Amino acid sequence: MDTRTRVAVSAALTLGLLAGCGDDADAPAGRTAGSPTPQATGEPWYDEEASASPSGTTGGTGSPCPVPVSFPLADGWTAKVVEPPKGELAELVGEALTKRGGTTVRCEVDGRKAGGGFLRIWAADAPAVAPRAALEGFATGTEETVSGQQFRDLRAGAFDATEITWLTTSSLTEETSRSWALAVQSAGQTLVFTVDEGLITERTDVLPAYRLAVQGLATAG
Repeated sequence: MDTRTRVAVSAALTLGLLAGCGDDADAPAGRTAGSPTPQATGEPWYDEEASASPSGTTGGTGSPCPVPVSFPLADGWTAKVVEPPKGELAELVGEALTKRGGTTVRCEVDGRKAGGGFLRIWAADAPAVAPRAALEGFATGTEETVSGQQFRDLRAGAFDATEITWLTTSSLTEETSRSWALAVQSAGQTLVFTVDEGLITERTDVLPAYRLAVQGLATAG
């Protein structure tokens, strides 16, 4: 992807242009595998960041987030279907904004009006892929420099889950930011929930809504 395309991708992700309506040797000490309420304060997990206050739920057929799980929405955050790019944007970036590392984005939860960022939900293209494998593919499915991947197993609402955090260094700005993602399996699909620090978002802008969502995961009715 050339510099012009990377700039377009970065801008689109920041502005939300597509919105349509295991255990690891590097895991922090003191964590029990599969713990329902892991507590690892500070970098990289920042479990001290409390969940946001809820305001409604989304998920399931017919919802703005058509995936086989439901989850609570943070107050002021809005779920929206992600539409494929069209016109000039589609010609410029192709699938760069809707596919990554063997996954396809299904919806996003926009928190900009509440001073937050974006929570995005992706589905693995290979339904039977294990959560950790889906996370590994997602984290490295970029042309930017990725480092410092750490994993942990935990409970996410009604599901066993695997979580990853990693660092990405931008080839444009040379700045490094942290991302978090969690994967679960439901109804024959592997789903990945992701949030990122960015140019205008810090971890305190995205982690509370992310924690609320993943800790409240349930099978969609």
